[in-house]
Amino acid sequence: MMEAKPKRRIVTENGDTGEDLVLATLIGNGDDVGPLVRHAFEMGRPEPLVHQLKNVARKKEAEIEDLCKTHYEEFIVAVDELRGVLVDAEELKSDLASDNFRLQEVGSALLVKLEELLESYAIKKNVTEAIKMSKICVQALELCVKCNSYISEGQFYHALKTMDLIERSYLKLIPLKVLKLVIERRIPVIKTHIEKKVCSQFNEWLVHIRSSSKNIGQTAIGLTASARQREEEMLERQRRAEEQNTGGLGELAYTLDVEDSEQDSVLKFDLTPLYRAYHIHTILGVPERFRDYYYENRLLQLQSDLQISYTQPFVESYQTFLAQVAGYFIVEDRVIRTAGDFLLADQVETMWETAISKIVAILENQFARMDSPTHLLLVKDYVTLLGTTLRQYGYEVGPVLDALDKSRDKYHELLLEECRKQIVTAITEDTYQQMVIKKEADYENNVLSFNLQTSDIMPAFTYIAPFSSMVPDVCRIIRSYIKGSVDYLSYGVNTNFFSVLRKYLDKILIDVLNEVILETISNNSIGVSQAMQIAANISFLEKASDYFLRHAAQLCGIPSRSVERPQASLAAKVVLKTSRDAAYLALLNVVNTKLDEFMKLTENVNWTTEEMPQGPHEYINEVVIYLETVMSTAQQILPMDALYKVGVGAIEHISNSLVSTFLSDSIKRFNANAVSAINHDLRVIENFADERYHSSGLNEIYKEGSFRSYLVEARQLINLLSSSQPENFMNPVIRERNYNTLDYKKVATICEKFKDSADGIFGSLANRNTKLTAKKKSMDMLKKRLKEFN
Repeated sequence: MMEAKPKRRIVTENGDTGEDLVLATLIGNGDDVGPLVRHAFEMGRPEPLVHQLKNVARKKEAEIEDLCKTHYEEFIVAVDELRGVLVDAEELKSDLASDNFRLQEVGSALLVKLEELLESYAIKKNVTEAIKMSKICVQALELCVKCNSYISEGQFYHALKTMDLIERSYLKLIPLKVLKLVIERRIPVIKTHIEKKVCSQFNEWLVHIRSSSKNIGQTAIGLTASARQREEEMLERQRRAEEQNTGGLGELAYTLDVEDSEQDSVLKFDLTPLYRAYHIHTILGVPERFRDYYYENRLLQLQSDLQISYTQPFVESYQTFLAQVAGYFIVEDRVIRTAGDFLLADQVETMWETAISKIVAILENQFARMDSPTHLLLVKDYVTLLGTTLRQYGYEVGPVLDALDKSRDKYHELLLEECRKQIVTAITEDTYQQMVIKKEADYENNVLSFNLQTSDIMPAFTYIAPFSSMVPDVCRIIRSYIKGSVDYLSYGVNTNFFSVLRKYLDKILIDVLNEVILETISNNSIGVSQAMQIAANISFLEKASDYFLRHAAQLCGIPSRSVERPQASLAAKVVLKTSRDAAYLALLNVVNTKLDEFMKLTENVNWTTEEMPQGPHEYINEVVIYLETVMSTAQQILPMDALYKVGVGAIEHISNSLVSTFLSDSIKRFNANAVSAINHDLRVIENFADERYHSSGLNEIYKEGSFRSYLVEARQLINLLSSSQPENFMNPVIRERNYNTLDYKKVATICEKFKDSADGIFGSLANRNTKLTAKKKSMDMLKKRLKEFN
């Protein structure tokens, strides 16, 4: 140990630095010093490493020397062994040299092959890279070619998708800068070209869809009309079934053979150009621009469609105009439902409000110009079909229906005027002769159709109706008026329009029919037969008013029982009844005028004759014949109440005429013979009154008011003048029993004219003279007492 210290100092002194210790440690541990050597040479400073290695070597040599001195003997042995090893090593070296020679011989060829192989690998790598780059270019070019092909074929969506693929997947990978630059420059140009091309095709579609809108609208409105017709036919079958089963609840079970309605054919129109254009603009990143472009152009088309030509009558162009509008909004509905968010609901609503305001203005203007109810109804029907059609697509059509409702009175005024002309023609051209019906079909069309039959039993033909041809003609006119009114009021604002229809029905019956009848009645030129037939016709028209109300209720879908109550009848029925009474008065005036012509009592009666009359005057036969004719005709065509009124009126007029003649200033005096002659005449009339009263069956209806009772004033007057004691008139009891209808003043006036005389051929006969004297005294007494009474 004493020797070791100086040795370490010697090593340190010999340059054993820290780096030498590190190097020595690495070598001592058997670690690889190759990295240090490589690092030294890479740094270009091998000298310090060599110096360090030498120091390490010297150190190791000193250690070996010390170790050898310590282990000398063992070292000698080891050296000997090492010499043996050296011999073996020489042999091994020789073998290795031999093997190395052989290896060099073989390795040289392999090295040449290896160098060739490495060169081939390098070439292959370059070629692979070149092929890869070429493929990218080829694929990009192929996509460019495909894009051009798509563009030439008009497949712009595929062209844009191809360009998008080139941009995303190939443009950055293209190694050729020239090719890459060309493609980058062409892509925007191609996109612009595609946008222009798509816009051009879309513009063509705009033109096409506008020209197709009319057909689209007509088809849709036609489908609505067909559906409406099927519904009306079903309701009509239902009404008929109800009419045929009114016998009781047990008979109300019925089935309606209604065929299943076929599915409405789909409205076919192509929106593909629109979808494609919108999709392409979306891909191009400008969807808003295209939406605005579409909206502006469609709005311009709508404004153009809403313009009507004033050179052509509206009644000839309204269908085209309305169908165009309907087609326009059907297209817009399809667009908003199928094109996603392309079109906003607010935009469609704006277009609809623009259209609805213009349509309403046009309709109001055109309705104000129209002078034909048929034209107005045609337009109204088509407008309601338009409203029903567009309501199915969700459009609010209330303003259009309101415009139709505002024109309701205008339509009915025109319809009323048209019906007035027809009614005037029917009445003025009427022959006022009972209608002769020869066939059952004619009976059904002219009688049963309007419930004008007087019996439920089918009559034998030839059948003479109690009314003239004017009645069924007017009924047909009124029925057509009801149909026209229902046609206008249906499918409008008010679904329950029966009350409105009822008002218009009363209007035509009162303001038109009744007025025309009254004008005819007031015409002084009508004869008895005409007046009688008019009165009969009014009775049947009054009866037909119930049919009109039921028919109107049927067309409105109102149950018949709701209008069959007495309080539900038309106001016109009361008015017609009043007109019927006016017709009866006119008839009575004509009859009475004719009776006055026949009677002419002041001319036909000798009021101071000296001869006793043997029978009635000749004129009374003509009166009876005339009354017989009047009553027979009236019995055939007038109802029993009217027949009674005619008979009563004529009989009462005769009675009044007799009394009035006695009161007339033209009769200054009369005698008993004249009274006796008038008595004969009165008996003839009384006999006729009784016979006609019983033969006509009026005695069964009016038991307390016979025709004879209306001659009572004349009878009491004649009885008074023929009485042997006329002064009994002043006896209250006798007067109440025998003379209760006579007026004091009238009796006084008539009695003053009674101047009977005893002169004559037989005036000297005592018996007669006595009677006349007594009667004269009684008459004088009556005159005196009447004077005192007055």
